[in-house]
Amino acid sequence: MLDNIKRFDMKAPAMRQHLLPLIWLLSFPAVLSHRNKLTKINMKNIKPPYLLLCNHNAFMDFKVATKAVFPHRANYVVAIDGFWKREWLLRLIGCICKRKFTNDVSLIRQLKRVLERGDIAAIYPEARYSLCGTTALLPDSLGKFAKLMRVPVVTLICHGHHVNSPFWNLPDHKVKGTQATMKCLFTAEELTKLDHKEINEAIRKEFIYDDYKWQKENGIRISYKDRAKGLHKVLYKCPACKTEYRMSSGGSTLRCEACGKEWEMTELGELRAKTGQTGSGQAEPGALSAGSGQTEPVELSAGSGQTEFSHIPDWYEWERSEVRKEIESGSYGISCRAQVDALPNSDRYIYIGMATLTHDMSGFTLSGSYKDEPYQVKIDAPSQYSVHIEYDYLGKKGDCVDLNTINDTLYVYPEGSDFSVTKMSLATEELYKYYQSRRS
Repeated sequence: MLDNIKRFDMKAPAMRQHLLPLIWLLSFPAVLSHRNKLTKINMKNIKPPYLLLCNHNAFMDFKVATKAVFPHRANYVVAIDGFWKREWLLRLIGCICKRKFTNDVSLIRQLKRVLERGDIAAIYPEARYSLCGTTALLPDSLGKFAKLMRVPVVTLICHGHHVNSPFWNLPDHKVKGTQATMKCLFTAEELTKLDHKEINEAIRKEFIYDDYKWQKENGIRISYKDRAKGLHKVLYKCPACKTEYRMSSGGSTLRCEACGKEWEMTELGELRAKTGQTGSGQAEPGALSAGSGQTEPVELSAGSGQTEFSHIPDWYEWERSEVRKEIESGSYGISCRAQVDALPNSDRYIYIGMATLTHDMSGFTLSGSYKDEPYQVKIDAPSQYSVHIEYDYLGKKGDCVDLNTINDTLYVYPEGSDFSVTKMSLATEELYKYYQSRRS
């Protein structure tokens, strides 16, 4: 498939950042408009080269990172679709191309060159925007990579970027008072005394965040009228009637079309059942509190005023637990027809045609034909710790799953309504954990 198409040159050396004044001009006004507060910890005498690990919730992350490293140069790892139609610009400002969730040795060489010439290597190890403002999975290889680079490890954790511009509702919600913490987690000398597991543990601890909890604790009210629009993309399963793929959203309301139950998304980012609500406006006794960490809704009839999950990440983690039950019973699986586009380079998307997408206990399988030649792309579940998904990709083609090999990036758009790319994402992570646990 695509044998005669030129691929993106992953081995071309990353350029040092040019156009720094332009980068600052495009970044600082946005950071100032959101009144971002940057706190630095253990950063005294820490100068490039160093490894910068950042959490990932919105494009604003890059602008805050520019502020954090000012006035130094940094090279950022960026997915191939970020280079689409603007490779010359991305290369000029020092970006390094990556196909998501692939083991690409050339990337390690690229980052090593960046550090050896005295610059900052910036990585977003979650490798995608967070779906609900909480930590996504981090790769197990992170600790080994940090030891290999032999430079200080610095983290940059931002708060407020998800609630300002959720992955499922991208317009700027005008959140003021966002925060970021830049911290030197390890010096180069400290890294030599630790094994990769200890480094991984420390990085994962630093990456624990929850934007909705942060919003409530800081009393950040968001009056954006369409604040719940798109939320059904993440919260695809109704906790009242347990029906999947029948959720809808608009304005400040989330609704199950199967049982009719509705929830309001408040200005503080909480959910509150609208149907049968008590006069006080509070959830009835037994409802889960924000940040409770519980993943089982109270069993009530559909249409009740019970708020099963007031905290959005709790609902999301309940969905994860439901997917995990399917995996543990061996019943997880979905197969559907899907449109496939390829992005072998930064020039254009290539329509591959229709194919069959299967995601089951073995992983992803994509089977189809291109120019009368059959093809099959298979990604085994034990080898894939996560997958990149998109909601309404490019504003016209719908939700998609982004499947990557070393040479190709395939955007797969399932047909119909009986699917959720969020569920596929959760299942990918839970399948990986399932097989990892069986190995130990």
